[in-house]
Amino acid sequence: MTSQVTLPLWLAAIIGALAIWAAFERIVVPAVRYLMRRRLNRAIDELNTRLKLRIQPFKLAKRQALIDQLIFDPEVLRAIEVYAVENKVSREAAQARARGYAQEIVPSFSAYAYFGIGTRLARRFSTFLYRVRLGYLDEQAMQAVDPDSAVIFVINHRSNMDYVLVTYMASSSSALSYAVGEWARVWLLQNLIRSMGAYFVRRDSREPLYRKVLARYVHLAIAGGLTQAMFPEGGLTRDGKLRPPKLGLLNYMVSSFDPHGPRDAVFVPVGLNYDRVLEDRIQVGALMTPEGEKPRFRFSPGVLIAFIANSIKLRWQGRLYRYGYACVSFGRPVSLRQYCSEGGIDFRTLDETRRFAEVERLGQMLMRKVGDVVPALPVSLVATVILSASKPLSALELKGEVEILIRDLIARGAHIHIPRADQDYAIEVGLRMLLLRRFVLEENGLYRANPDEEIMLRYYANAIAHLGCDAATATPIAAE
Repeated sequence: MTSQVTLPLWLAAIIGALAIWAAFERIVVPAVRYLMRRRLNRAIDELNTRLKLRIQPFKLAKRQALIDQLIFDPEVLRAIEVYAVENKVSREAAQARARGYAQEIVPSFSAYAYFGIGTRLARRFSTFLYRVRLGYLDEQAMQAVDPDSAVIFVINHRSNMDYVLVTYMASSSSALSYAVGEWARVWLLQNLIRSMGAYFVRRDSREPLYRKVLARYVHLAIAGGLTQAMFPEGGLTRDGKLRPPKLGLLNYMVSSFDPHGPRDAVFVPVGLNYDRVLEDRIQVGALMTPEGEKPRFRFSPGVLIAFIANSIKLRWQGRLYRYGYACVSFGRPVSLRQYCSEGGIDFRTLDETRRFAEVERLGQMLMRKVGDVVPALPVSLVATVILSASKPLSALELKGEVEILIRDLIARGAHIHIPRADQDYAIEVGLRMLLLRRFVLEENGLYRANPDEEIMLRYYANAIAHLGCDAATATPIAAE
């Protein structure tokens, strides 16, 4: 019992290292996880006391748990069986494909990544590029929204800056989850986007299995009270006008909605407008793409270098201005439960044809409400007047016509952002931006549209065309 056992030094070192690793894995790692989880929970509880729309448990669930829940959803299991039969593959192969789709879709939300990094970057980037302003907000109606509801912000899509701007403007209210296209599925960027709570969508995929997995995830998110943001137009506007809604994602959101269930779904219309859209020339250029083809965009290092050099030059000359104003307005919330009750609708009981008809009606109504709160900004106002004029305008004539347009829009119930509550300053800001970009030319104190840039001028006028001030149909100013 007291005899000694001699071990080689190398073996003793291995045994010691394994013992240290076991202690680290079984004691230290669980203890650190417990402390980090407790600290995270405290941070979430503190955030929920400050946010108007609380972060729901669904958003904090482990990603793997959500993937498993999605894969073993009864409707997904049926879709797996159908896929296996139709494609003559084993059930295991079909299930592996469905799991791949689930792993692609399901995000991995990090409160630190969202509030500690994402919203701070969004604020700095937005305010660096624009003078950011909050337009219309029905505060009383927003406060009346049940914080346990699944809130969906419905937004018009003018720029990829929309994601950044809305994240910043809504950061005091909630953590938003976006549906993001395949363009963002690149190394590192996709991990950051997932940690912000966004989920990826293959917008052009027609495969029934993929669409079923996506539909069930959206259903779980709505049922779990996830706060989301969606762009019903399905892509950036090419000509500046509002586009008709695409109904796929909206259909997934409402098709399984229980109007008598414990949780409501509430749509909040959000209208965005910019004095300058970063991708305006790219989007207008895409109008030249032949019908049926996708526009192709190429990165040009020369253009980027020239842009940076010009910005540095303007900075040294003291003539580098921010890109004007960016304004966000929030409309009156629309309760899906109330909508179904007033229309006598239960989307779950409708056949496919009737359901799509009702979803289309809902989508068009939401887009109208979004359009109603799109703010009219200085550049859009001045561009509309310049395009509708039949002769070059003096500064005094331009001012008078813009003031007439503003009064007309106010009478129609439109929301107009007047910087500093000074119409003269608003007109000056809008005109300066158009002159700097040479969309408008000045000759002998008279202002007229640049014929070579008319399509760009119309792009900005179209931002408020749906408010009843389409430059193409406006009454022209009579020539003397």
